[in-house]
Amino acid sequence: MSSHPAATKVSIAGAGGRMGRMLIEAVLGAHDMRLAGALDLAGSAWIGQDAGAAAGRATGVAITSDLRAGLAGADVLIDFTRPEGTLAHLALCRELGVRMVIGTTGFTPAQKAQIDAAAQRLAIVLAPNMSVGVNVMIALVEHAARLLGEGYDLEVVEAHHRHKVDAPSGTALALGEALARARGTTLAEQGVYTRHGHTGERRAGSIGFATVRGGDIVGEHLVMYCGSGERLEIAHKSSSRANYAAGSLRAARFVATQPPGLFGMAEVLGLQPPR
Repeated sequence: MSSHPAATKVSIAGAGGRMGRMLIEAVLGAHDMRLAGALDLAGSAWIGQDAGAAAGRATGVAITSDLRAGLAGADVLIDFTRPEGTLAHLALCRELGVRMVIGTTGFTPAQKAQIDAAAQRLAIVLAPNMSVGVNVMIALVEHAARLLGEGYDLEVVEAHHRHKVDAPSGTALALGEALARARGTTLAEQGVYTRHGHTGERRAGSIGFATVRGGDIVGEHLVMYCGSGERLEIAHKSSSRANYAAGSLRAARFVATQPPGLFGMAEVLGLQPPR
């Protein structure tokens, strides 16, 4: 009899999208995971196709718009879609007891509150960026801001492909929140998202954001600490979505063993203990 633990059964939302296809391929390549289902919007050209078709693999799992069918037998749903879709999936996952890994960005405060409420009964990993490198960057950014103190102006610059629909990126906001924590403040108090026309001098203590959209940029983030006579920069550049997929699988392994609660990648990676 095998001593290996049972494979974690994973469903993928947004299965026909670029990230969805990458996640399916990652799950198929993981010895400790099994593809349980694949979801996409009704009307998608991918509906009815084998989930492994884009990777040249036959899985026996058809992409479906039927949420119950796509989640049947799943332990974890990995969801990189849009806020409205994620919340629809969340409601059924809560009912069925399917844990979630959410990489969707652009949630409103009210939508985040719905996720918080669901986490009272369901283990959820919510992270604006699943990349291991980015999450190490977030920890470094906060530490550097504490070390440097108040004498440095803080700026966050991010760049993504032309198809991204929210700005600043969820990762840029997470970096800004880390900077704000280090300063004992919040982005609601100190975030500056637009500069145009006669803006006057830079407000002391503010945290500025700049956004670039173009081409096929996967994701780039830069935090600048601008002092008198010197500037420190901490940067991360993604050349492939494969790093997001790898981080998502680490999150799925983590959340599959957790009690109800809302977790981030810091807990997944052991950068901080579970709350």
